[in-house]
Amino acid sequence: MNPEVRALLYLLAAIGFILGLKRLGSPRTARSGNTIAAGGMLLAIVVTLLDADVGWGVLAAGAAVGAVIGAVLALRIPMTSMPQLVAAFNGFGGAASALVAGAEFVRTDGLDVPGEILLTMILSVAIGSVTFTGSLIAFAKLQGILGGSPATYPGQRAVNGLIALSLIGFGLWAQVTGDATPFWIGAGVALVLGITAVLPIGGADMPVVIALLNSLSGLAAAATGFVISNSALVIGGALVGASGLILTALMTEAMNRSLGNVLFGAFGGDGGSGGQGPTSTGGDVRTTTPDDVAIALGYASRVMVVPGYGLAVAQAQHALREVAKALEERSVEVVYGIHPVAGRMPGHMNVLLAEADVPYDLLLDLDQSNAIMPRTDIVLVLGANDVVNPSARDDSGSPIFGMPIIEVDNATTVVVVKRSLSPGFAGIDNPLFYKDGTLMLFADAKKALTDIESALEIL
Repeated sequence: MNPEVRALLYLLAAIGFILGLKRLGSPRTARSGNTIAAGGMLLAIVVTLLDADVGWGVLAAGAAVGAVIGAVLALRIPMTSMPQLVAAFNGFGGAASALVAGAEFVRTDGLDVPGEILLTMILSVAIGSVTFTGSLIAFAKLQGILGGSPATYPGQRAVNGLIALSLIGFGLWAQVTGDATPFWIGAGVALVLGITAVLPIGGADMPVVIALLNSLSGLAAAATGFVISNSALVIGGALVGASGLILTALMTEAMNRSLGNVLFGAFGGDGGSGGQGPTSTGGDVRTTTPDDVAIALGYASRVMVVPGYGLAVAQAQHALREVAKALEERSVEVVYGIHPVAGRMPGHMNVLLAEADVPYDLLLDLDQSNAIMPRTDIVLVLGANDVVNPSARDDSGSPIFGMPIIEVDNATTVVVVKRSLSPGFAGIDNPLFYKDGTLMLFADAKKALTDIESALEIL
């Protein structure tokens, strides 16, 4: 292929990446943005294959297998498991980059390779390997295969520091000599570092870890792009790396914590849903029933729904939409307060509610929600916990103190739908449950909403 034509087509692919990423910034344009970016990637792949001497039979077989796996995952993975799927994608992306760079090292034997290219080989293999094993640990923690509590032991930071220093040492050795021995030993050390670095991080912080690993997978891809002189891979990897870092920064800001505290603070626990009914001794609670909640909602002027991971687990978004429709028919204003880190990923709740055809303009961010909270009659909290915990505002000794929250306790009445009084992912109790203006409805979110809708029909 003519080099100028190839460069022009890669430029068009890069424009598709950038436009697609830009349109992903709004729910209204996200679907078209995804399509544009996918089109850009398809163009980049086609150009690369046409420009290379490849075995088309092997490529076709690989593409078919990958397409089947992708289709099955897209159809079968529930929205509640999207964070795990993203973690897996990050890991496989990092592994692919490491394998490509490693294969190039094998092809050249590390000899007669310009120093800057050898450096990018080392970086790609190291970053990709860390991303691969780190993402597998993140997947296992989110999936419940490993416990969500931080796995720590005395001297762990020192051990991880030594592992990181040894990785740097082997990398420098390989860079200076071009020898395969330190190159592959360094790759093994990087695999170990990915495991030991993520194991001490609690389940509450896995969303931040996933965003960071997403950035690392992009950096590994960009480095591999330099290795094989593929500008589309360099641009695409750089975009992924930059957007992942921005997302990481936004998430840590939403939790009012530093990235260092997330990575080394060993904060949070499983935050499991627990059994049915109260399990805490933090005080007395006032319980309620679906019928009583329906009456209160039916005669309110404004209702705010604050969804959390419990809504996603129960797959209750469609039942919620039916309750909202019933209230809107009674001229009740229904809005939705969305915390930046509600669920397990940014945008998790937005996507769930969009799936149930909730209008975008009814989704309020944290500042918008808090601004109208004192003029809200009832807040319906569905499975959220830490993001509505007043300790973040009132208790300077709380581990989440300073984290911005949706201040639901400023509303007239708060109804919390939750299976039990078990703590959230931060692993701490929530004083909201014991306040005078709070009513607890202990139930699965979907069943509770279905019962509320039934009660509204006969109200």
